[in-house]
Amino acid sequence: MKDNIWCFEHVNLYHILCPHKLKEYEQDHFKTYKSGDFIYFPGDRSQKIFMISKGKVKIVSYNKDGDEVVKAILGKGEIFGEKAILGSDKRVDYALACTEPTQLCPMELPNMYKLMRENEKFGLSIYKLIGFRIKKMERRFESLLFQDVRTRLCEFIKELAEENGVKRGDVIRLTHFYTQKDFADLIGTKRETVTRLFNELKHEGVIDYSRKEIQILNFDKLSMR
Repeated sequence: MKDNIWCFEHVNLYHILCPHKLKEYEQDHFKTYKSGDFIYFPGDRSQKIFMISKGKVKIVSYNKDGDEVVKAILGKGEIFGEKAILGSDKRVDYALACTEPTQLCPMELPNMYKLMRENEKFGLSIYKLIGFRIKKMERRFESLLFQDVRTRLCEFIKELAEENGVKRGDVIRLTHFYTQKDFADLIGTKRETVTRLFNELKHEGVIDYSRKEIQILNFDKLSMR
């Protein structure tokens, strides 16, 4: 399994970005949000990168029918708003807190650029992260268009395993912060469907699971009926 995507080349983004690790920042630089609070809207100026210090953040857009399209649900140590680094001057999505409290470390773009200049590995990691997230989003949209719900769920579990699963013998263990509603939002279905599919996969001996952990018992059969 791959190393956690936020620790490219042994550069831990959380430790570098967290303000209390930087002398020029003060502890009160953290911003706290309640569940449902919007962090930014489409059209807002892209002046900051955000790192999640506590809680979860959902990145969403809305289709022409007004339906919510969940692009990502992010947790502690992950960053968002990173397209600003590539020169995108306006936000194109909504970002909102989905737990209470959600605590963020915002970083102004000039400070981010300074860190990237001073730490070559860190700069490379950021660009890898952006490229990875773009490819991940493309795969997810293709999945929504061309795959059935079961396959979408299985592929998402595989994706999580490849990012941060730990293999012990023939079993891959992965911890996560997603609720079944989160899984449903990310693969475009209902929570009840996710519950049914998890139970089917468990009954078939493909996975076992608890609230915050999934054990993949048969990786090869994960997307097979």
